[in-house]
Amino acid sequence: MELRVLEYFLAVAREQNITAAAESLHLTQPTLSIQLKGLEEELGKKLLIRGTKGSRKVTLTEDGKLLRARAEEILNLVEKTENEISSANDTVAGDVYIGTGETDTIRVFARTARVLQTRFPAIHYHFMSGNANYVLEQLDNGLVDFGLVFGEADEKKYDVLHIPKRERWGVLLRRDDPLAQKEKITPEDLRNLPLIVSAQEDARKQLADWMHVRPSGLHVAATYNLILNAAILTDEKFGYTIGYDKLLDTVLDQGNSSLCFRPLDPVMEAEAVIIWKKYQIFSRAADLFLQQLQKALYIDQEGETKSKEKHE
Repeated sequence: MELRVLEYFLAVAREQNITAAAESLHLTQPTLSIQLKGLEEELGKKLLIRGTKGSRKVTLTEDGKLLRARAEEILNLVEKTENEISSANDTVAGDVYIGTGETDTIRVFARTARVLQTRFPAIHYHFMSGNANYVLEQLDNGLVDFGLVFGEADEKKYDVLHIPKRERWGVLLRRDDPLAQKEKITPEDLRNLPLIVSAQEDARKQLADWMHVRPSGLHVAATYNLILNAAILTDEKFGYTIGYDKLLDTVLDQGNSSLCFRPLDPVMEAEAVIIWKKYQIFSRAADLFLQQLQKALYIDQEGETKSKEKHE
């Protein structure tokens, strides 16, 4: 399977028309059709459904949809590799790819990048946002260098860098809700209420454990990947959003005076970890970023330890 043919296939998937795709690729329509037919024969699968006589629209079969997803990953990885190799000279330049969920902890990456920015302006950073499953998939496929996830990571598969600060769980609710009169929210307060929770399966399990019910016993009205969408649902009285304090604070900082945050009691916290594949060979840019990241987190850890000792 040639990369060139994958690019042809993606052009057809994008244009949904073989003639239009051929024009964008500067090929003749018969030449493109022959290449696509050869790809189908090579894979032994039908990838495209040609339109009827009155329609030129082309749609993808289920196998075609799978190939489109994998072809995009393959070509992105090839581009990433080419950029890393071409930048391997005396000047530190290149790209650093980071997969992360929505979290205030992303400030760790921002501060690290800022330190390097003055000395190495030719390093560029790319942030891919999604839930933990998305981040792990991107990491496993080599499409990101680092992933930021919450909870335990498979240390047989990944190297792990622990972040000393934890994020506390709580509830985002309307100020005119009776529960807003409470300083803290207990399991009994949320029982049988419509909840808006993270689409991440582990998050629901942790919440169920905290409420002493099975995950199936939660009244999950909706799930979210983007906290802003969840906040809008809460503002419309659809349910109560469960999330991390720092993350929910970012929603409140946008001036939405109709909402407020209340922490959970008993306290439930989450630890964020930065992970990367074991035996990963980094580009010079990514390796430099990791060194600075480790240095910054070591300083943070030392500062937190000294602060605790001082209070004790």
